[in-house]
Amino acid sequence: MDKFSKEKRSFIMSRIKGKNTRIELIVRKKLWALGFRGYRIHSSKVLGSPDITFRKKKAAIFLDGDFWHGYILRERAEKLPIYWLNKIRRNMGRDVEYSKELKNQGWKVMRLWEHEITKNFDKAVAKIVRVLG
Repeated sequence: MDKFSKEKRSFIMSRIKGKNTRIELIVRKKLWALGFRGYRIHSSKVLGSPDITFRKKKAAIFLDGDFWHGYILRERAEKLPIYWLNKIRRNMGRDVEYSKELKNQGWKVMRLWEHEITKNFDKAVAKIVRVLG
């Protein structure tokens, strides 16, 4: 199953940032520089706790990591232990579920992949700006 003990795996996982990642920080800094204010980060009042939430505009922005949200799954699925494969698939299913539900509630939902942001930062930010209007 896993080559590490439960305690060691717990320690390793505790070192992985889930909030305020480098990607989130650079996107938020750019939005602030462009004059977008009034957003909330990781709002627990919005389903899925989006990375960036504009409540007045009803816009939820998720900045999804390539590994944890399944972008690389096609390439690495056969190399991953079943435990990680199942975890990533659950994340992917939850992402779809939350996006649908938010849209049903009238939210504009945007999901950007980590590699989209790192490869073409200006284009990724432009997508967000278009959604925000």
